[in-house]
Amino acid sequence: MSEHTPRRTSSLLIAHARLITGAPPESGLPYYLDDGWVRIEHGIVTELGEGTPVHGDLPLLDAAGRFVAPGFVSSHSHLWTSGLRGLAADDQLYDWANVVMSAAREATLDQIYWATLHGAFDFLNAGVTTAFDFTDPREPWADMIDGHRTEPGTHLRPLEHILRQIDAKYDAGIRFVNATRPDSDIGTFAEIRARFRATVEHVLGLDRRYALAAAVMGGVQWAENRDAARHEVALMREFGVINQAHFLETSVALARHRAKFDWYDSAGALGPDFIFGHFVHPTPEFIARTAATGARMSWQAAANGRLGSGVADIPALERAGIEIGMGLDDQACSDLADPWQNMRIGAYSVRASTQDPTAISMRRVLEMHTLGSARILGIDDRVGSLEPGKFADFVLVDPTAPDVGPLWRPVDAYVLSCGLRNLVGVYVGGTMISDGRRALSPLAAEASRRLRLDGLAPATRAAV
Repeated sequence: MSEHTPRRTSSLLIAHARLITGAPPESGLPYYLDDGWVRIEHGIVTELGEGTPVHGDLPLLDAAGRFVAPGFVSSHSHLWTSGLRGLAADDQLYDWANVVMSAAREATLDQIYWATLHGAFDFLNAGVTTAFDFTDPREPWADMIDGHRTEPGTHLRPLEHILRQIDAKYDAGIRFVNATRPDSDIGTFAEIRARFRATVEHVLGLDRRYALAAAVMGGVQWAENRDAARHEVALMREFGVINQAHFLETSVALARHRAKFDWYDSAGALGPDFIFGHFVHPTPEFIARTAATGARMSWQAAANGRLGSGVADIPALERAGIEIGMGLDDQACSDLADPWQNMRIGAYSVRASTQDPTAISMRRVLEMHTLGSARILGIDDRVGSLEPGKFADFVLVDPTAPDVGPLWRPVDAYVLSCGLRNLVGVYVGGTMISDGRRALSPLAAEASRRLRLDGLAPATRAAV
């Protein structure tokens, strides 16, 4: 277990905020307050309202007209890739992955730790306070051509390869759901189960306010044996965890991967505890079946655009009733960990593809990147909105520096006109952990130094 970072929470009173609570209609709370206040005790939101704040016995944070909004939730992330940006800039998914994912084949335990730590701080600096994170698996990356692995799995790296990635997230102070791939092509199911149990126990042994849950990293996209789906379902049921699987992300080898939908469906995987990551190219039948079972989707709009993977038909998925969250994916395929960019690319691409500016609203993409992501991950009782009883995770955004002008429609302006340039504070549990430029932990500077000194290196380097 990691011992680096103490767990700190704060009590304070926020006043005079342009307060985006992000609360759902059923809460009875307003979504937005023009002059809002929030009371935070020991890292938990206890009260909120509009106008003159009550109970002024706490340290005061005068927001002075700045936005206070929920910290972003990334429902799909690969934090260990943070030092691999700008590579394979003109490649589609599998060629890109063969360059980037191979970088960790020979990674030392220290290298994978510092790479993941760097990625977690990068997210925090961007206002992402909670992340669903896919760890780099114990089975080293095998190159893929047209959706096929070029070689079978033959060996596993030590368990510590996963544990060090878990510790790095914990040390950074980001809240996280940790996903581990079962690596079903190697070993008996008893061995697969024992390996997965070790990672789950490590997560659950950490402070549960930060290590929120364990999960399965669905690996059917890379598997050659349909037993992989049955193994994943068995782990989901035994350990009571969710499963997110990369699926139908690209049009390359599409027929092959569409055939694998039945692997999951016939194994009984689909349901509220199953998430399709990407789901850019489903058939109408897949959409209907996903909706009928209550399975969810995570949308990585910026990464899909970067890799030329396509534009997900979000309106059709929503009409079917599928719950959707948003993820920033790899820092190596979205390059800039920027949730505002992700929201805008998502909204713009949907509007452009439908030729309909009403196809998706700015409030909707904001909901997807906060409470919507928390919902599909099953952690919306703790994060995703500023409501009494939830963690006080929020961003402080100054729309006057640089000045975006009058805020005629504040929530729309928050999504459309603000961004990392306006971010002046990121708080986890009521404690400021980043000023929007640099994380305040001394580990952040050390992570940057280590990444440059002895970071992961791709197998091939792109030309300048």
